[in-house]
Amino acid sequence: MPYTYLITGATSSVGSALIRRVWKPGDIVIAQGAGDLELLEELRPLCGGSLHCYDVDLTGEAPLAAFLAEVRENFGCPTHIVHLPALRVVNKKFKNFDEQRFLLDFNVQVMSALRICKAFLPDMMKARFGRILFMLTDYIIGVPPKNTTAYIVAKNALRGLARSLATEAAPAGVTVNCVAPYMMETRFLTDTPDLIVEASAAANPMGRNARVEDVVPAMAFLLSDEAGFISGAELPVTGGARY
Repeated sequence: MPYTYLITGATSSVGSALIRRVWKPGDIVIAQGAGDLELLEELRPLCGGSLHCYDVDLTGEAPLAAFLAEVRENFGCPTHIVHLPALRVVNKKFKNFDEQRFLLDFNVQVMSALRICKAFLPDMMKARFGRILFMLTDYIIGVPPKNTTAYIVAKNALRGLARSLATEAAPAGVTVNCVAPYMMETRFLTDTPDLIVEASAAANPMGRNARVEDVVPAMAFLLSDEAGFISGAELPVTGGARY
């Protein structure tokens, strides 16, 4: 059965690797980025005309609404929704909390996920099939690191949305799951001091941070047909950390 994947944050290292992992001939991939679609061009030889790229600013309601309307008109309801985007983590003490930046990140991570699911989850439930997957973080497992309040609040809100939707969608055979990886060494860490990245690697039982290739197989499994009885899960990919 051909699938239609809607992947937000597809231009990330994880997004590109996930497309390579799950795409098969006949599938359609609707890939969202924001000013960085050139990063998806390397996938053209693999996916060809089945890769449809959209430059969409997820911080505003109107651009997202227009995007979702176009997706529905051109492709109908996706079978799989993968929501990856977030603003880069900025380590700040709470006394320096940037409310404006937090609201932007909350729109990107949480409000856009809510609106996407509101647009398509009812149709997924009518079709009695669907996979929804959110990107969390191991920061919300146990005691979070200091100076990451904005990121922690947004991720916990996304976690709550996933849990609620999983309960509502389960009777219709639609699964809603999350992955919660350890710090991944990707360009997402551009604004994270090297000292923090190095300390994270040293603190992990396996002596390193997570890699994209550690996380994508777990995501692919939760999106697979074999994972049809798994919903509401938060799969940690942490090398044994935070337990």
